[in-house]
Amino acid sequence: MTDTDEVEIPEVDSVSGSGIPIHGNDIDTDQIIPARFMKVVTFDGLGEFAFFDLRFDDDDNQKNHPMNEDRFQGSSVMVVNSNFGCGSSREHAPQALMRWGIDAIIGESFAEIFAGNCLALGIPTVTADSETIQELQAWVDENPDKEIDIDIEAEEVTYGDETIDVTVDEAQRKALVEGVWDTTALMKSNAGEVRKKAQELPYVDDAAIPEAE
Repeated sequence: MTDTDEVEIPEVDSVSGSGIPIHGNDIDTDQIIPARFMKVVTFDGLGEFAFFDLRFDDDDNQKNHPMNEDRFQGSSVMVVNSNFGCGSSREHAPQALMRWGIDAIIGESFAEIFAGNCLALGIPTVTADSETIQELQAWVDENPDKEIDIDIEAEEVTYGDETIDVTVDEAQRKALVEGVWDTTALMKSNAGEVRKKAQELPYVDDAAIPEAE
């Protein structure tokens, strides 16, 4: 890649898809992706292990869980309750959800680091009050094949005949709508400026600065 190459980061101003309800407060990252599955070299294949211990028993028999139900296969909008993604700050959690097929999450509240890790993948985490979320979860349960439309910029969610106001963290909304959520891609697209700044820093050895490709 040369300094003139541009890395295109897609704008995420809206997300649409059928929903899947995940009930329960304080669902932590260890429930989302158990630690024993974090030994993988890459994130590829993590999707099959999402919520593994809640989905399967010790003999790998399926438990009663929405992600095991045929009617929710192909769903891309997860609807959760409060403090979702709490616990250890493992980026594997949103990676697993994304690889299962999740493009956006609507909930009462999210752990801050989890929401930040979602943003790094372009996954919006939008919030609404408890009653609104419970009503949406009930609607999804009754209408598993119907779409939910999330307007990030307008901070609105539309489902069925309802349009509800939601909240998107301002920094997250700006990053998604303006297409600046992928910081790694941004650094690559500005490699020349990054190299120039590194050369100006007295504590960075020139030999440690990679040459332009």
